[in-house]
Amino acid sequence: MFELAEPWAGGGPGPWILFVPVLWALVIVGVVTLLRRTGGRPGGPGGRFRGPQYSASVSASADAPSPLVVLGRRFASGEIDEEEYWRRLSVLEEHFGAGPKGSAA
Repeated sequence: MFELAEPWAGGGPGPWILFVPVLWALVIVGVVTLLRRTGGRPGGPGGRFRGPQYSASVSASADAPSPLVVLGRRFASGEIDEEEYWRRLSVLEEHFGAGPKGSAA
């Protein structure tokens, strides 16, 4: 080890003392990167466990949720308020027929 410290002529460990901290920094960065890419989010990589995803280009099919279900989800998540919910529900009932069973309006 003395030969490695020779350019500094003070004895000591020389530049090799930085090897361990740099190695640990690389390990930590690697672990953080790995967690952010895979396990850091619910659903894991690529969203395999997020459930069905619907895009605007998909036509109305048996797999697509009904407009009443979408409206209910938007109201439940707080995207629209109660007044907007009832207004849109009345429009949907006019267009698609009767609304959900047991609804009191």
